[in-house]
Amino acid sequence: MSEYLAEAIFSGKYRPGSFVPKEVDLAEEFQINRSAVRSDLRQLVDAGIIERISGHGSKVRAFEEWNILDPQVTHWMTCYAAPNPEIQREILAFRLDVEPYVAMTAARRATARDLVAIEEAFDGMAQDMNAAENGMKRLHSDYDIAFHVAIFKATRNIVWSQLSHILRPSIYLLIEMSNENATDPEASLERHRILMEAIRTRQPQKAFLAAQAVLGGTADALGLEPGETILGSHFALPPSS
Repeated sequence: MSEYLAEAIFSGKYRPGSFVPKEVDLAEEFQINRSAVRSDLRQLVDAGIIERISGHGSKVRAFEEWNILDPQVTHWMTCYAAPNPEIQREILAFRLDVEPYVAMTAARRATARDLVAIEEAFDGMAQDMNAAENGMKRLHSDYDIAFHVAIFKATRNIVWSQLSHILRPSIYLLIEMSNENATDPEASLERHRILMEAIRTRQPQKAFLAAQAVLGGTADALGLEPGETILGSHFALPPSS
């Protein structure tokens, strides 16, 4: 039952502020007792997704209240959030705020091993796309996510490296959908190449802008507007050292 509710919430059927079905209705629909219903609802409460309101039922909380880095929540997000543009937009906004700075740091700190990992992921994307049959070219999502994770690791910062694992499901959600919807995968691959080269040639400012361009392509493929709160939109880049 918790999976049913998670799918309904993450897909947007039940939006923040709305109430999910009452315990008695859920027990009847799923043919389980109310203690089992409460146990399943508890999973969503612990994840920060719903709150129990005495005498009223269970209400979906605002997105910012969700424990978005909880492994269970990221699993639900990956499985069920694809139809929900609001969640996609929140993830995209976060990535636009963070990943250009990550790329800039990687351009300053990446080791030879980091550069190899980024290049191998890029080569995987290119080879898979060029091997596509019947003209159905698209970037391979597993290589694409490996490319971005490798850049996080190339910061040589243990927090960013760990975050790359925690954030992987939510990043994958956007990558998978954007690669399916992209009308010009060759152009997307070229944006990734420019980002890779900026990191390889130690050009932090170019890496910052290249990361923004990659994510701008993601936004276009998904038909999303990033919004006006993106830090990088009005940020003066620090001088390249």
